[in-house]
Amino acid sequence: MISVTNLCFRRQDGDQLQTLFDNLSFEIAAQEQLALLGDSGSGKTTLLHLLAGLLSPNSGNITVNNALISSYNAQQLAHYRRKIGLIFQHYQLLDCLTVKQNILFQHKLNNPNKAHSELNDLVEQLGLTNKLNKLPSQLSGGEQQRVGIARALLNQPKLILADEPTGNLDQSRSHQVVEMLTSLCKQRKINLIMVTHSQQLTRYFDSVKVLANGQFND
Repeated sequence: MISVTNLCFRRQDGDQLQTLFDNLSFEIAAQEQLALLGDSGSGKTTLLHLLAGLLSPNSGNITVNNALISSYNAQQLAHYRRKIGLIFQHYQLLDCLTVKQNILFQHKLNNPNKAHSELNDLVEQLGLTNKLNKLPSQLSGGEQQRVGIARALLNQPKLILADEPTGNLDQSRSHQVVEMLTSLCKQRKINLIMVTHSQQLTRYFDSVKVLANGQFND
């Protein structure tokens, strides 16, 4: 479960101090899948970064699975981020590593002496079995994003935060990727929050929130 209470966040915008959130409060139920909509500049990505512990609020509380992450120090936040899954618009794959190495990269950093038994099942579900020895440059955009999904899922997180993961894909591949992502998260009982500009993609989600003027318009 995710609980945000009286969240305030301000950032410097040139000479001006811009308030993105002023006493924003909301809850997301355990295992819920949420699509987050809003105009450019509405703060969608910033909110995701706050939930990921990449940014700290000016005030207010952020609780994820009973952990008050808004009170964490830098070391605690680094540990927290290793236990959630992050998916990005620009894939964030390492060009010099194969698909298999990219998927396992974060897992090996977190668990250097531990093999991962779920890898084969996961890549089969994502249609990547015959791509494991290829480099990212040899994959399509949709395939690269599926590698990003596999990497995010491998450590069995309770929460996945996805920032416009279909932003570089055409409509057909966008639907394919989101359908795979939501299906796998439901199977694994994972909370999913995905930022998107596409109303069409929201049909795969349990709920939809629209961010505007620092608040949600459901």
